[in-house]
Amino acid sequence: MNIADLRKSYEKAKLSEDASEANPLKQFERWLNEAIQSEVPEPNAMTVATVAGNMRPSTRVVLIKGYDERGIVWYTNYESRKGKELAGNPYAALQFHWVELERVVRIEGVMEKVSDEESDAYFHSRPLDSRIGAWASPQSQVIDDRTVLVTNAAKYAAQFMLNPPRPPHWGGYRLVPDEWQFWQGRSSRLHDRLRYRLSEGNWRRERLAP
Repeated sequence: MNIADLRKSYEKAKLSEDASEANPLKQFERWLNEAIQSEVPEPNAMTVATVAGNMRPSTRVVLIKGYDERGIVWYTNYESRKGKELAGNPYAALQFHWVELERVVRIEGVMEKVSDEESDAYFHSRPLDSRIGAWASPQSQVIDDRTVLVTNAAKYAAQFMLNPPRPPHWGGYRLVPDEWQFWQGRSSRLHDRLRYRLSEGNWRRERLAP
């Protein structure tokens, strides 16, 4: 099969100004809840895009762990590639793609670290194996083989037993949005695409050509 011939007609829903929320966070919450209720695979998965000092962009998939009027929260190793890139350039973008619902949400803004209290609270809510894993994995660093991870996990499990503390290099980020886009697939490639831009403290909603 020629990959150029792969096509799909999007027919499931529409997105109009009248039927959408005036606040993009409320629109996001509506769509996220619909994705969860529809039981799409990993509705909480999102792509995070960052840019390094040499202007090379990079992306990876992480899981959203919270959201409110302050922004979108997720957790990682601060010494990873994405952590180092955010330290040099705090501007980032997120994307959710709910294939089964023919929907995409894009969010842009500035990334900031969440408070130590927030990171501590989430870290201690994680399963024990995940907490040990945060110590065991030198994320984004070259390692000889998988034995390094297994050995590290055994070492930290023996050291911390049932109560590993949060590593100093691990915690949360919050994307503070200044732009949202909501994309709903439509037939004939005439998709619905609404953008919300922050202007003088208020959200301005406008339609973009697909």
